[in-house]
Amino acid sequence: MSTDLTLDYPGAAQAAQRFAKTAGQAVTGRLAPGGVLSGESADREQRLLHGLAWIATTAEAIIQAAVAVPSQGITPVDELVLKIGMGEYLHQLTSGIPISQSEIIRPEELGLAEEAALCRSDRAVADLLAHGNTAQNRAKLAEALLQGAMPTLSAGDETLDMIRSEFARFTAARITPHAHGWHLQDTLLPQEVLDEMAALGTFGICIAPEYGGLGLGKVAMCIVTEELSKGWIAAGSIGTRSEIAGELISIAGTPEQKARWLPPIASGEVLPAAVFTEPDTGSDLARLKTRALPQPDGSWRIQGNKTWITHAARSDLMTVLARTDPDSTGHRGLSMLLLPKTRGTEAEPFPDPWLEGGDIPVLGYRGMREYELAFTDAPVGRDNLLGGTVGAGFRQLMETFEGARIQTAARALGVGWRAWELGMTYAQERRQFGQPLIRFPRVADKLVMMLVELVMTRALTHRAARQKDLGQRCDIEAGMAKLLAARVAWANADSALQIHGGNGYALEYEISRVLCDARILSIFEGAAEIQAHVIVRGLVARHAGGKP
Repeated sequence: MSTDLTLDYPGAAQAAQRFAKTAGQAVTGRLAPGGVLSGESADREQRLLHGLAWIATTAEAIIQAAVAVPSQGITPVDELVLKIGMGEYLHQLTSGIPISQSEIIRPEELGLAEEAALCRSDRAVADLLAHGNTAQNRAKLAEALLQGAMPTLSAGDETLDMIRSEFARFTAARITPHAHGWHLQDTLLPQEVLDEMAALGTFGICIAPEYGGLGLGKVAMCIVTEELSKGWIAAGSIGTRSEIAGELISIAGTPEQKARWLPPIASGEVLPAAVFTEPDTGSDLARLKTRALPQPDGSWRIQGNKTWITHAARSDLMTVLARTDPDSTGHRGLSMLLLPKTRGTEAEPFPDPWLEGGDIPVLGYRGMREYELAFTDAPVGRDNLLGGTVGAGFRQLMETFEGARIQTAARALGVGWRAWELGMTYAQERRQFGQPLIRFPRVADKLVMMLVELVMTRALTHRAARQKDLGQRCDIEAGMAKLLAARVAWANADSALQIHGGNGYALEYEISRVLCDARILSIFEGAAEIQAHVIVRGLVARHAGGKP
């Protein structure tokens, strides 16, 4: 390889963008003439549609990696990461993208063989395909990592970098050393740790200062979530409850509801729980059956069952999606209700007489616990219908999904980083055949690719967060971040466990927990298949409107 070859990263990113645009136009013209994607077409051609979502996501990761290159130049480690990452993703984009362990979407399936060949022949792309993800570059990066070098993780903002440092120190001291023990004991995240997290501002990151929050936005939320999730996904996820409730009330609440609930949520005094999913409905929220029955005095009584409700017992406030119009079908007639409850204890998890709950044992994602719930005449005051508007619940919830999915991508980044740290440490300490494991190329390659994909995914996630902070719609971008980050977290956990060998399968080793935690990320907040569907519907609408 020529050492003085100058790689054209922006040029390669532009070629990737052109290919993704062509793919979008081809699929739209084929399956959604006039820009209308029928349910029948969506079901019949699901693989092609989801393939388009992955093509667009991979191209966007390439674009954002190139955008992240500073104008004043980059460090040698940063350039190695960029070469390897862009080179690998360009290979996948134009040859075949792994959308699961057993499914690869190839350009030929979408009728894009010629377009893929044209993209590969672009000079900037061809150079990166030939000189990007090479054995030589991977070996160089592995050696640099062994010497303690790391890619630049600065957010380019002094305040954000200070926040990262503060939460990194807290996580290293208060969460990481204890997380595996908490997991094995299947205990709740200790209250004293929650109190310390609250003191740091964890639960009010995005809540406006006039309501006691920090008002720092989604990029800050990503940074906080990522650092906490490095220690334990439960620590990063506890903030999701406040994020969802805080955004729901901030966007849709009445002035009185904002004044009543946002300050205690921001301070951590009130811990919320999101109560949306029901048995047999999963992501199909239009089929919700839980009812909120109107009472003569304007209040409501909730009847029905919910499932997979995280942190339900220890919560103080439930945001409940229920059907307020029993004659309605689909999304119409769904309303969001704010249901205060008594915080439970280990001895009595659900002390309120109108609420029963059962613990759902899970492989990982512990520390908050999952529950099945049954509501019997649960009382909701007349002032606790969100926004005071009947039938607006689904729309209100949709407005929060962007933030929730960005936050989930950040959780996946934290889990992926911890997997990398555990794999890297073990590979340096464990010796086989007279040398550390990291000296074996297949082990070093795994660690290099784990790191590279984290950096690529981080750029994609922060891009979505910046859009959200600017008040721009980012449902597609948030979905892309979540889709890719979940895949990377699982791949990293799997690779790190493989590096551990048999020890990784032992419960005493932390990587066994990280693997279980990583597995949930492609399921909750929209399963990967649902996520791809959401992305592609947005892309079809965008291409039908002539937008890039």
